[in-house]
Amino acid sequence: MNTNFSEIFHRYQRWNKLMAAITYAISVTIAINVFWSSSNLYGSGVTGLAQLIQTISIRYFHLNFLTTPVMLFVLNIPLMIIAWQKIGHHFTFYTLVSLGLSTIFMHYVSGEPLTTNPIINAVFGGLINGAGTGFALRIGISTGGLDIIGILVRRKTGRSIGNINMIFNFFILLASAILFGWPTAFYSAIGIFVSARVMDALYTQQQRMQVIIVTDQPKKVIENVKIGMHRGVTIIGEAKGAYSKNEKTILLTIISRYELYDFRQIMKETDPHSFVSITSVAKLYGNFYEKKVA
Repeated sequence: MNTNFSEIFHRYQRWNKLMAAITYAISVTIAINVFWSSSNLYGSGVTGLAQLIQTISIRYFHLNFLTTPVMLFVLNIPLMIIAWQKIGHHFTFYTLVSLGLSTIFMHYVSGEPLTTNPIINAVFGGLINGAGTGFALRIGISTGGLDIIGILVRRKTGRSIGNINMIFNFFILLASAILFGWPTAFYSAIGIFVSARVMDALYTQQQRMQVIIVTDQPKKVIENVKIGMHRGVTIIGEAKGAYSKNEKTILLTIISRYELYDFRQIMKETDPHSFVSITSVAKLYGNFYEKKVA
């Protein structure tokens, strides 16, 4: 039975990751082709760099084949090789799927601009791009680019690459100011800010949640949480329902917030009649396992 649960859960995760890759590809295509490109606005990270290369190659070298989707894929090739060797094959595969679909969609789907208002384009482009990126990260796949560098740096040093991101995006905005003027750089900054805020709202891996479970099937719950989420569970003690007088067991585990959906699915399959209390954790000390990307 546990083997069947594990197979079903992993099949469900693979399907979710594929849908996340498709969602990201659609969202980044809409953000760039429909909103940002019409106002000469730039995204963040490697996406913004790909846009910048396209602009420079067309304006100064008359090279029309170095388009944003082509450069986005090309710039990520060395990062894919590093990810395959240093991070994991599954991680690299789904990242490659999201990048491949993004390249195809951006190349063949040319959306008509809905407006030429740069503020509207910046905000709505940021909303759509941030939503797609945040959803992809929440499901557990990467969109490539600086995500890969961030994972590697964090594994080596335990630090984030927030400063590197800021410096990288600063030079993209500076280049956009030189090419199109400071107003364009400011509007691009608005788009990047909105995208980052939406992404952070959806992708909340660093927020820890304390979960207390009251169940009459503790062995089944413990095993399925271990199999499905690779989380340890502490048995607090036995309890009895005040009304039903049924024997219960109280369990405790800590998960990250982006795992909540998976946890709910596990509990729905394992013990839909259990009582579950979930609260945010302000500080966490001790041996908490932080999932590695595989």
